[in-house]
Amino acid sequence: MFGKRLLVAGATAVLIAGLGACGGGGGGGSRGVDPGAVTDVGQSGGGTVQKAPPSPDTISGLRDSVRHLAAKTTRATRPHLARKCTSATRQVRHTQRTGTGTHRTTRTWYTTERYQSCKKVRSGTETYTRTVRPQRWCVSLDNVDGDTARDDVWYQVTPATYGKARHADEHARMEFTPTRTGC
Repeated sequence: MFGKRLLVAGATAVLIAGLGACGGGGGGGSRGVDPGAVTDVGQSGGGTVQKAPPSPDTISGLRDSVRHLAAKTTRATRPHLARKCTSATRQVRHTQRTGTGTHRTTRTWYTTERYQSCKKVRSGTETYTRTVRPQRWCVSLDNVDGDTARDDVWYQVTPATYGKARHADEHARMEFTPTRTGC
């Protein structure tokens, strides 16, 4: 009986070791591949890596100009909420059961528990900085998506895209996904 278990355990260990060696460590097998790439595995078993098509929201055109709009803020007032606590008490019921069957007894007693009852109440006003306009990074393109009639179209972009556009030459070809249209 013990010999059979030992034999099955040994066979299982050899099988797991073999599968681990074939699997390459279980890391998914996609190390070193571009995350935006698509792998096409044919019948021969070899895989070819192709670049994924651009997102449908991606636009392209010729760089015209860039604009950075700083955040616009103002001072404003709002009600100040203060925390007000009062002490309070409540009765807590305790029970204790002892014995079994017909000799079972229940003892009940009460204790007074103290606690804090807190709520927020209005207490004057406070001054804070309110954002009127958030910070924006914008890029203007000509010949948007190959249409020569669409010039000077503004797009809001990420700071990284703005940095690339700022350092790009005038009328350099650009392709990006805008966060919003207009500026």
